[in-house]
Amino acid sequence: MKAYVFPGQGAQFPGMGLDLYENSPSAQDLFEIANDILGFHITDIMFEGTADDLKQTKVTQPAIFLHSVILAKVLGDNFKPDMVTGHSLGEFSALVANGALQFEDGLKLVAARADAMQKACEMIPGTMAAVLGLDDDVVEKVCAMTDGIVVAANYNCPGQLVISGEVQAVETACEALKEEGARRALILPVGGAFHSPLMEPAREELAAAIEQTEFKKPTCPIYQNVTAKATVDPTEIQNNIIAQLTAPVRWTQSVQHMLKDGASNFIEVGPGKVLQGLVRKIDREAQTESASLEA
Repeated sequence: MKAYVFPGQGAQFPGMGLDLYENSPSAQDLFEIANDILGFHITDIMFEGTADDLKQTKVTQPAIFLHSVILAKVLGDNFKPDMVTGHSLGEFSALVANGALQFEDGLKLVAARADAMQKACEMIPGTMAAVLGLDDDVVEKVCAMTDGIVVAANYNCPGQLVISGEVQAVETACEALKEEGARRALILPVGGAFHSPLMEPAREELAAAIEQTEFKKPTCPIYQNVTAKATVDPTEIQNNIIAQLTAPVRWTQSVQHMLKDGASNFIEVGPGKVLQGLVRKIDREAQTESASLEA
């Protein structure tokens, strides 16, 4: 069974999507629709901008979404998922790719999400840190015992967990985690405390937009970040996507459930190969590849 996986923030690179634009009239149409919806020429930044240009939140999230979704659409009959999932932002790409969301609606939500997250970051300073070499339950315990707000945010693969929260609390937790034997506990260069309670203002703002958007029954199950389990129920999908901003990304658990449900080949749709690496760390036997126009 084919599992298609969609990357999140951090997968961007200068020139992303240019090959799609140059090789597919339908991709050109979708990119131009995106320029109109966003109100600026994101294609100029994607195709010609620098890495720093692409780091702006209002650019990064729509750019990765567009690269992933347009690639899936251009693949046409070669895109035949039995199941999908996405890492954080990638969940929106997955929902458009499997028919739960219209392209235009998905892009509007991603743009609103980026804007809401940026505002929340400016309102309440926070940070994230990567923790390597400890079991999840040890990291969870240390976070629970640390003063202030700090939580497990991204369960990326066994032995790799990202924590998120108030700056002081994350720094304190990092020191405690090193004492517990963490191989590394490294503050990440991010703008805020994503997937933590500090994102509550963004969740509330995005919830209003999501509740006004139509979600349809998808063509195949999506394994959502919040539950890590398969669903095709539009209401459940909608509720989970609202909860996602303040809840952890259960990537390890999602991949494990997909494997248990018969996934044999994981195909990454979009920029980069980060998710393929994480899948192989979760299960060394799993087959992975990048989606390509030559497929």
